[in-house]
Amino acid sequence: MQLAGYSAAVLLRAGGLLAAFVVVMYILRLRRRPVSVPFAPLWRRVLRDKESTSLIARLKRWLSLLLQLAIVTALLFALGDPRADVRHEAARHIVVLVDASGSMKAVDVPKGPAAERATKTRLGAAKLQLGRWVGGLGGDDRMLIAQVDAAITPLSTMTEEKVELDEAIERLQASDVRADFDRAFAFALDALRGRTRPEVVVLSDGAIGRVAVDAARLAAVKLSYAKVGSRGRNVAVTSLSVRRYPLDKSRYEVLVEVSNTHDRDEVVKLELYGDGQLTDIVNLRIRAGENLSRFYPNLSGAARMLEARVRLRSGEADDLPSDDRAYALLPERRRARVQLVSRGNMYLDAALLLDEYLEVSKVRPDEYPLQGSFDVTIFDSVDLPRTSETGHVLYLNPPSGEHAPFEVGKTIKSDRRYTIGFDEVKTKHPIVRHLMLADVNVAKARALKGNKRSRAIGKSFRGTLLLAGRDAGRKYVALGFDVRDSDLPLRIAWPLFIVNVIDDFLDEDTRYVSSLRTGEVWKLPVAGKGALATLELPSGAEKVLPVDQGRAVYLGQTAGVYGLSMGAGEPIQRFAANMASPEESAILPVDSLELGGKVAAAVEGFGGSSKRRWWFLALLAVLGVVALEWLSYHRRVTV
Repeated sequence: MQLAGYSAAVLLRAGGLLAAFVVVMYILRLRRRPVSVPFAPLWRRVLRDKESTSLIARLKRWLSLLLQLAIVTALLFALGDPRADVRHEAARHIVVLVDASGSMKAVDVPKGPAAERATKTRLGAAKLQLGRWVGGLGGDDRMLIAQVDAAITPLSTMTEEKVELDEAIERLQASDVRADFDRAFAFALDALRGRTRPEVVVLSDGAIGRVAVDAARLAAVKLSYAKVGSRGRNVAVTSLSVRRYPLDKSRYEVLVEVSNTHDRDEVVKLELYGDGQLTDIVNLRIRAGENLSRFYPNLSGAARMLEARVRLRSGEADDLPSDDRAYALLPERRRARVQLVSRGNMYLDAALLLDEYLEVSKVRPDEYPLQGSFDVTIFDSVDLPRTSETGHVLYLNPPSGEHAPFEVGKTIKSDRRYTIGFDEVKTKHPIVRHLMLADVNVAKARALKGNKRSRAIGKSFRGTLLLAGRDAGRKYVALGFDVRDSDLPLRIAWPLFIVNVIDDFLDEDTRYVSSLRTGEVWKLPVAGKGALATLELPSGAEKVLPVDQGRAVYLGQTAGVYGLSMGAGEPIQRFAANMASPEESAILPVDSLELGGKVAAAVEGFGGSSKRRWWFLALLAVLGVVALEWLSYHRRVTV
């Protein structure tokens, strides 16, 4: 037996003082209160019985003293926290890796006792099992509990304290992400370095994917696996994206992907909602293991949010409800102020009329600039200085001058041997998205030459015709020819080019992501200035995020709709996040686990606890003695 609490020397000193105090209290003579009784025969009887009862009275007082000393002894015993004397080298050191990924939200917990049915999810069943293991730790065994989701989060130290381990179990919470077991095993092996009898226990449904692990280090560690879950019937919305049409932003198109991860065919209902209103419903038959995509073109009606839901047509619930819906947000439509500086260009005027959300102000070069602030300024065949209110700039047929942030070269012309055109186009750049420029013919142009902060988007054999870059914190795009000297205005590519450029300047559509993916680090652009931003979670809770270079950084682990703002009274930017992982939606549990060529064994060694808490029994003894003292007093045994 060893003491884990106060040392024996401290307890002996405290015990001596307490015992002496109790004895002194009993030695002190009891002072009786004098009471006058006029009945003399009664006193003669008391004096006559005094001698015969004095011995019994002493015995009663000694019994009371012994009860008080027993209470003091039991309290000192509890403070000492005595435990079984187990050699330290025989102790186990266990790291429990608890899978907290999206699949652990599955509700396929088998029927059983009421306590198990109340867990509802796989993670709930895992917490119940982990609680049994904690109660079954033996001797000097120590355990560390870690949650595995997009990151590895230790919830306790390597400890033998049941209270700390129970608190760690309560903090376990599943997320809508894939579990990163690469980091988890690296952490576990580091935590067990130099420990006696090291062991890694994986508490999961087994869908951990490929894990890169140091096989040599793993060989020196006992690997155990406990399976959670029993079934795998699941259909899921694994992708949802939406975008507005560039030339008609009141209309949009939607792409939905539905997956059946079960081993049998399913008939499902796919529902599409726009701003909370049902807009479409369709029955689909999905084969086992199939990913089925459905495209919705030319939709309208929703202003901001779309939601896709899938459910079994039979009305039954599948085993993972959390991936039965997905969210997407349409880019917000706002009017952009455009300043057009031109001597007259009907092709340019017509292209700007196609977007109803452009507020265009025309000005002649000799009247430039207009009063007010603009999002975009278009310089058509003029070279004028920019101001603080100019905004982003589109240069069309720029002449040679000193105000443009690039060089304008000599004039190049088409001839019989060579027709000027776009021989090379960076098709992934957003300003040329959906454009066919390879067959555009140009009569004459000027070659453009940028700098390190610019990029050639379209080139001819004789020089750059289309250039994009950034200068003084603003974007610019330059087209090196007059569109009237080409056949570009006769093509749909011309108005689409103007819309793409303005959308890119305003960060609309071309770079808009309708929904983010959980489990990744999000870099969220914020509107406004400040060092901190407030993030509203789908649950309604709020987090304060640091802002660096105009972006707030956050590791998203929950699916749903978020809100981001710079504080009270500031506009809130909404965005959506989905798990969108067919691998995580495949929830059929794995019976065995093999890692680094090593097959995990069944979990054992938690059957019975030798880590008995004697201090708890001592406190129970104190309560029992106090109850006995109370009973003896009221029964007048010790008085």
